Parts: sequence; structure tokens; C-alpha cells
Amino acid sequence: MKALRIGTRASALAQWQAESVRAGLAETGVASELVLIRTAGDRDQTGSLHAMDGKGFFIKELEEALLDERVDVAVHSMKDVPTELASGLDISAFCRRHDVRDALVSRSGLGLSELPPAARVGTSSPRRKAQLRHYRTDLEIAEIRGNVDTRLAKVSKGDYDAVVLAKAGLDRLGLADRITEIISTDLCLPAVGQGAIGVETRAGDRTVLGIISKLDDLETRIAVEAERAVLAELGGGCQVPVGVWAYIETRKLVIEACVLAADGSESVRVRRAGAPQDAPGLGHEVAATLISRGASRLLQFAGPGLGGASLGSE
Repeated sequence: MKALRIGTRASALAQWQAESVRAGLAETGVASELVLIRTAGDRDQTGSLHAMDGKGFFIKELEEALLDERVDVAVHSMKDVPTELASGLDISAFCRRHDVRDALVSRSGLGLSELPPAARVGTSSPRRKAQLRHYRTDLEIAEIRGNVDTRLAKVSKGDYDAVVLAKAGLDRLGLADRITEIISTDLCLPAVGQGAIGVETRAGDRTVLGIISKLDDLETRIAVEAERAVLAELGGGCQVPVGVWAYIETRKLVIEACVLAADGSESVRVRRAGAPQDAPGLGHEVAATLISRGASRLLQFAGPGLGGASLGSE
């Protein structure tokens, strides 16, 4: 068999993720090579993500390459993957998940509670913005774009007092020493799929599916599918601050989820536990409970759907 062609975005973080898949395949005796593909989200590094049209702007071109058979698999950060996949494609492996939490990198070395009033904190994620505003109304939560290095450079230059990024991304890039504070999930629930890498394949390609399925981590699959079920029930691509974290604890699947007003003034939060084998069902139950407690009113003003579980890949 020829080397498996792995489609990936060109950013350093995306290539790290693809290289981890390539290493996993090598352990099973399968050779592979990376194919770099530039996505809409990569091309526009200045505009607000909310202004971008269409679904899956960090994965659309990867899926097109997969459907056109220019690549054999596509590797994604699962928080970038819409709840509805393109027809004919499947996520055939959920690689073992890394840390789900967000992390603060501040110029002064101060933690989130210590930052001075009106400190400028950068993030492009509505989820992070709303949860940070809910915690501290006095902070200036400002839009920021660019890859991890670009965002960290903006903090070093003083454009921002701090930035919030996914801890898993910083860990993967060897930048954990830049972290000022790991933000508790009590304060900031992660994006759906945060910390997890997904490998997408053509649904009918049984040869590739058989190879890729060896990389699948069952616990990660259960958790991420539960999170995606919550988001799908809430409307999938709504441009609304939603945080969801599912995990196995003492043989139970636990889901924590929240929906917030964009300005952080209101928050609805739910925690449920159930059987791991009923992950989608438990996810739907959590979403229904959120809606019954008032989340539907927040969702009404969510704006147009963007199709992704997260806004801001890095």
C-alpha cells in the first residue's frame, strides 16, 4: 500500500496534531505523509470570526480534499468540527484526549483574579468571552486573531495584558512554561471537543477505516460524542457561548454544560451523570435541561449559525 496521505492545516499546532497521527500509524506499521492545505480560517487572520460565512471554516477545504481523494484522511482539532459532517465522511478515530482546560498567559505574570481593572484580555471565542465576563465584569475582553505564536507575541508587545488559549495547544507546542494560570473548569468550561484530535475518513473506504480505527480511544470517543450531542441539540452551529465537558468518573459518564449571555450577565449550567453507553442520550438530556432552565431565551439571540463547536482554532 502507498503511503497514506494525511490532510492537515499548515499551522504549527495543526501539523503537530497530524504528526502525532503519523507517529501512531507508524507504530502499527503504516507509512504516511502530510499534505498541507490552507483553509478559509487560515487565509483571513484579521477579520472577526463571527463575520465569516459558511460552516467549518477551519475544515471545509480539508473535507473537500478528502472527498476529491487528494488525501486519504484529514486530521482536525475536534473543537473545529461542525456537529454535522459533510455527506460521505465519518470521524473514524478519536485520538486519546489531552487536557481540556483553558490557560491564561499574562504579561505581568498575574493570575486572572489578580489582573487590574480594565485589563485587556484577548480571545476570539464567544464561550471564553462570556465566561470571563461572567467571572469579572471589569475586564476588557477583546477580539484577537492569529496562531498561538502570534497571540503570545501580542501579549509580549503589550497589545494585550493577557490572552486565553487552550492548554492542550500550549502543551503540544512546548509552550507550557508560558502559562500563568490554568483556568479551572468551575470558572470556564471548555469548548466541545477541546483537547481531542479527530481523524476523518471517507465513509465507504473500508481499507483506510480499518487502519485508522486502530488509533481510536474509546473513552475519548464516548466523551466527545456526548459533548457533540449537547451542542447538536442546542442548535449545532449557533453563534452562542456554550461550554461542555464530558468525562468518565467512577464508571459513570459525567457531563457539565453551560449556556451564557454574550455579555456574561446570565449563565445556565447543568451537571448530569449516566451510563457511558448512552452518551448521545445523556447529551440530549443535558441540552433539554439547559433549555428548560432558560437557555432557549439566550439561544434566541445567538445570531446566525457558524457550524463549528468552537470559534477560534488555536
